[in-house]
Amino acid sequence: MSQLLSPIFPGMDPYLEDARIWPSVHASFIVYLRDAIQPLLRPRYFATVEERVFVDGPDRLVAPDVWLLRSRSPGGCLATGVIEADEPEVQTIESLETRETYIEIRQHASGQELVSLIELLSPTNKLSGPGHDSYLQKQAEVLVSRMHLVEIDLLRLGSHTLAVPEWIPRRRGPYDYLVCINRFGETRSRYEWYRRQLRDRLPRVRIPLAHGDDDVRADLQAVLATTYEKGCYRDRLRYEAPCVPALSPEDQQWAIEWIERAARPAELAGETSSEPSA
Repeated sequence: MSQLLSPIFPGMDPYLEDARIWPSVHASFIVYLRDAIQPLLRPRYFATVEERVFVDGPDRLVAPDVWLLRSRSPGGCLATGVIEADEPEVQTIESLETRETYIEIRQHASGQELVSLIELLSPTNKLSGPGHDSYLQKQAEVLVSRMHLVEIDLLRLGSHTLAVPEWIPRRRGPYDYLVCINRFGETRSRYEWYRRQLRDRLPRVRIPLAHGDDDVRADLQAVLATTYEKGCYRDRLRYEAPCVPALSPEDQQWAIEWIERAARPAELAGETSSEPSA
């Protein structure tokens, strides 16, 4: 059963980025990341999964389609006239309550002081709207606090939202996914980051703790594999359709080769250590 549900791709599964799938991926990934680092934190620290809530959706605007004007008639008497406006296009957009989880690392010895915040970005964080504004506000608060900030972006869609200015990692080379770490210390202008492209394994990242304590390591590829298996995504994703968000023609063909390879019977897939052609 475990082999049946194992991840298809060597790194990020781009089909998981579909906005209809991502909320469940996000919620599970955060929990399994917490579980992965928890034994490494004890006994001095502990990690908790927390939740923020914001309302996503524009306010309703009510506009009249008929104006009632009070004017004077030629004889000097007041008269009420009705002027009909052009017919508007109307749609009611309900405001949606959106919940996002994140990880806090707290230190026992200092009264459960918050030392590190770990964020996994969602489409709402990277597209204009209340979710984007809410995330940037929280990011700004952390960057002037005594907390370390760890940001994980496994989404190709949307604008650059991580704390590190986009031009800095871009000048080092192309990437599809990015992890950024900003440490509290003498300066907050120093950034650490991990760049990965679609065909790369996700990184093992360093998560900072209080001054004087060693970082803990988190293997994001292993966390993704657990998320994928426990969520039965091999059964749920539509691998027969083009990826959403879209891949380049070259990457889509690469993905198709991995998908076809995963569909072969186990005895015919003996070349498990070799990649399909690029």
